[in-house]
Amino acid sequence: MDLRIMGLESSPLLSTLQQMMELSDDKSSSASLNGPSRTYVRDAKAMAATPADVKEYPNSYVFVVDMPGLKSGDIKVQVEDDNVLLISGERKREEEKEGTKYLRMERRIGKLMRKFVLPDNANTEAISAVCQDGVLTVTVNKLPPPEPKKPKTIEVKIA
Repeated sequence: MDLRIMGLESSPLLSTLQQMMELSDDKSSSASLNGPSRTYVRDAKAMAATPADVKEYPNSYVFVVDMPGLKSGDIKVQVEDDNVLLISGERKREEEKEGTKYLRMERRIGKLMRKFVLPDNANTEAISAVCQDGVLTVTVNKLPPPEPKKPKTIEVKIA
């Protein structure tokens, strides 16, 4: 398709559209258009499909995340960049016995993930995680509030 009609070839939007149309069959060059990577798309889908509740208590923050079908060893709880709580895991398809065929497959398989930016008063050194019945509970303790600064008194000398 030629978009060089009536001076439209100078439009950045139309030139980008033209590149996309020309490269739509070429999978390897799709990254050159600054589109999202496969990993980014997979992680975005995982985060959208992983339900979570966040609660605040006087001394802690509690994250309750549904992780159905995962054992505690299959779940990772990490802190990235000093203030991002990353909870992830992957549910794999069960091994099929010989002669078995699925009549219906509705249970989700694949990556489960959530990221939370922690507040400034979160103590990233005091995090605990417990998984029970497919529900992960991550507790992040709060740092004690900073003590108010006392005014500094400066002695005035007589010259």
